[in-house]
Amino acid sequence: MPRAGTVSSAEGAVAGGPDGVVAGAPRRWLILEGLVLLAGALIAFAVLGQPWWLVPAAILAPDIAMAGYLAGTRPGAHLYNLAHATPLPAVMLGGGYWQANRLVIALALIWLAHIGLDRLLGTGLKYNDRFTHTHLGDRPDTRQPGRDRQTARPDDNA
Repeated sequence: MPRAGTVSSAEGAVAGGPDGVVAGAPRRWLILEGLVLLAGALIAFAVLGQPWWLVPAAILAPDIAMAGYLAGTRPGAHLYNLAHATPLPAVMLGGGYWQANRLVIALALIWLAHIGLDRLLGTGLKYNDRFTHTHLGDRPDTRQPGRDRQTARPDDNA
């Protein structure tokens, strides 16, 4: 029987909690999705034949969006999520393909690889309340002692 505020999937895993964090089997699927996005983007990059120095030079560029947190958690979360969701790099990828611009395609693939790496590492899209609260978990926050990352629940057996 699921606890109040949780939803059980058919596989018996806890699918979500009251704080909007995905848990159990769906969380593992999202992390696997990140791995596939990372690998696929890097394989496509390799096929393009662009210089590999572009990857380390540009892979952290989307993290510049964290500067939005200087204006507060709400604008910071919006800017961070805009840079860490797939629609913008997908549009960039399509535009690069349409214009036959291999550099634009390469940069869009690096951006997608960054998003995949973040998901693989368990870094999700941000909620407005604090930087550490994401859809994939709540990372430890040094300003809130005792607040640990979400841990596995006893009934999380999938």
